[in-house]
Amino acid sequence: MTVLVTGSRGRVASTLIGLLDAAGVKVTAGSKNPADLSPPPGVDTVRCDLTDPTTFDTALTGVDSVFLYAEAAHVGAFADRARAAGVEHIALLSSSSVLDPDAAGNAIAAAHLAAESALSAAADTGAFEATHLRPGAFATNALHWSWALREGRAPALPYPHAYGDPIHERDIAEAALAVLTEPRLRGSSYLLTGPESLDFTEQLAILAEVTGRPAPHTVPTPEEWKESVSGFMPEAFADALLSYWASHDGRPTPLTRTVEELTGHPARTFAGWATDHAAAFRP
Repeated sequence: MTVLVTGSRGRVASTLIGLLDAAGVKVTAGSKNPADLSPPPGVDTVRCDLTDPTTFDTALTGVDSVFLYAEAAHVGAFADRARAAGVEHIALLSSSSVLDPDAAGNAIAAAHLAAESALSAAADTGAFEATHLRPGAFATNALHWSWALREGRAPALPYPHAYGDPIHERDIAEAALAVLTEPRLRGSSYLLTGPESLDFTEQLAILAEVTGRPAPHTVPTPEEWKESVSGFMPEAFADALLSYWASHDGRPTPLTRTVEELTGHPARTFAGWATDHAAAFRP
């Protein structure tokens, strides 16, 4: 079996590549800029730009399974080329946001929903099997606070008591490893969460304890926060985040045991993630 991993510069994908290689699975690391990759020795790289369909055929040659990031722009074309290449299985890194009632109207959720829909439509024709991995809040989202905390400043949180279910990137990668290497797990949708529902203030408190440094925060209005990120974040994405945080404000996130069911071990805690990444929050 040969697995193409797209988005190989990402934390989940790069971890998955190492896991597949260690398991003896032939893996190819795909990226828009493969020269920037540093995969394990013996792992091939290939240009696979999910925004450029002309790169698909070469990347998919000889591939049996794909780990696919949810780039919606050309996912229909990717599915068509995967079918033509004889791909048997695509595991999509989607998002739990597709389950929200207003998913179609949320820019972030809508992109994942479009990717899921395109792959499901292809799978329904018998082209290949499609598996959807739907993680909740990535623990790595906390890295957005690292610049401020390293400099002793307070991150701005318009909804400091918005809850999430922070999941370690390695748990997502191990779940992907399971569905890519166990045929019986193919063709389903898996809701992945961390083991705890924590609001932002609780996550900051854990970071403070792990790093031994203060982790304060400020509380701007949603409008103030949106203005502060306007220089680097599209308005639709800022609105999507604000909407998500507002809907989870003071509302603990339901948890699943899917990580444990797929990997054989409980999901890693946020404190464990913070320990693994403590250096990012220290000067």
